[in-house]
Amino acid sequence: MSRVPIRLRVTLAFTMAMAVVLVAAGFFVYFRLEARLDESINNGLRSRAGEVSALARTSEKTLGGGHSGSLIESDESFAQVLTPGGEVVDSTPQLRDRSVLSRSQLEEAKSPTFFERGGVPGIDTTARLLAAPIDTNAGELIVVVGSSLGDRNDALDGLVALFLIGGPIALLLATLAGYLAAGAALRPVETMRRRAAAISASRPEERLPIPPAKDQLQRLGLTLNEMLARIDATLERERRFVDDASHELRTPLTLHKTELELALRQGESEAELRAAIASGLEEVDRLVQLAEDLLVAVRSEEGRLALAPEALAVDDVLTTVGERFRTRAVESGRPLVVDSANGLMMAGDRHRLEQALTNMVDNALRHGDGEVRIWAATEDGGIKLHVSDQGAGFPPEFIAEAFERFSRADAARRRGGTGLGLAIVETIAFAHGGRTGAANGPDSGADVWLEIPAP
Repeated sequence: MSRVPIRLRVTLAFTMAMAVVLVAAGFFVYFRLEARLDESINNGLRSRAGEVSALARTSEKTLGGGHSGSLIESDESFAQVLTPGGEVVDSTPQLRDRSVLSRSQLEEAKSPTFFERGGVPGIDTTARLLAAPIDTNAGELIVVVGSSLGDRNDALDGLVALFLIGGPIALLLATLAGYLAAGAALRPVETMRRRAAAISASRPEERLPIPPAKDQLQRLGLTLNEMLARIDATLERERRFVDDASHELRTPLTLHKTELELALRQGESEAELRAAIASGLEEVDRLVQLAEDLLVAVRSEEGRLALAPEALAVDDVLTTVGERFRTRAVESGRPLVVDSANGLMMAGDRHRLEQALTNMVDNALRHGDGEVRIWAATEDGGIKLHVSDQGAGFPPEFIAEAFERFSRADAARRRGGTGLGLAIVETIAFAHGGRTGAANGPDSGADVWLEIPAP
């Protein structure tokens, strides 16, 4: 059944439901008509029984005499007056002197009772009888009136024939209507399918047509369009990522190649060769760092940035990162201050948190000026790890995009960097369930922080 097209499945379900409805309606109408016809026949028999009883009480009038013709139609109805023992007192001509009640039926006729029997003389079909006792001057008698069920049976048979002929025709028309209705209901789906088949990578901005009716199909179209929008945004980010990564890789590789070529052409002395090799190593270090940053960025997109959380003393993390940059800060003439965290504890991956702080300090040393300060604070139930400097700070329009991949202010572009440092900080913060932020100080300098939920 699952391989049957949905339009046919809907049509079959509709057809089966209509068939059940038609059969149920047919039985209802049949039994309702049968009950009404039986009720009409019974009422007619009661009326005739009253008339015959009135005749029977007048002994000089007989059922077969001149008065009976206006009361009973001999071809469809009959009447008979019996004694309690079954002896025929009077009857319509077609019954002659033969009792229409059996011995057991005579016993039941002590109160008005209906019977059905066949083989009544002059009646070709089953007849319905009403036997009722009456009191006369001659004693107790039993009046029996009867009527043929032929017309009633013919009416019921005609109704059955009508259902047998009209039912399949009605079911066929209903099936056709259901098939057309299912096709009309599924037409928006086919329209969306054709549009979806036409959407390609060269036209990612196209969207599926939305049906005007506020139903499940409209919600499906809206959901699919939202999905396409997310896919389009993801593809755009990936294209931008690949373009930026290619650009960032091209620069150090080109410089590395240039250094090697200069070493081949001009490296006649040991000092020149050492200088060329040292310059090349710097570019290799830059490539290694870029590759690491790219790997973290890709893993974060795939949700595979592994963490090994543990209980950490904030002072230990800040001190470790500070010592890592102590020599570089001295060589650049920049003071590097690590404030005490006063025994604060946090839960996180030490390697990743140190990597994030390393990127923040590197960013301050590379693009800031003056003293670089590493410090921590608690706020709103979280622990913030800050790195601040005393330079010119971020351009105001750049703060909102400081943590985006490959985002760099113009000044940063002239002073090196890959534009991934703060993006990696944000990735690590999000992996810990935290967040990041950046702002300019009230006087000067930039302040970048990483907030981790308190344990």
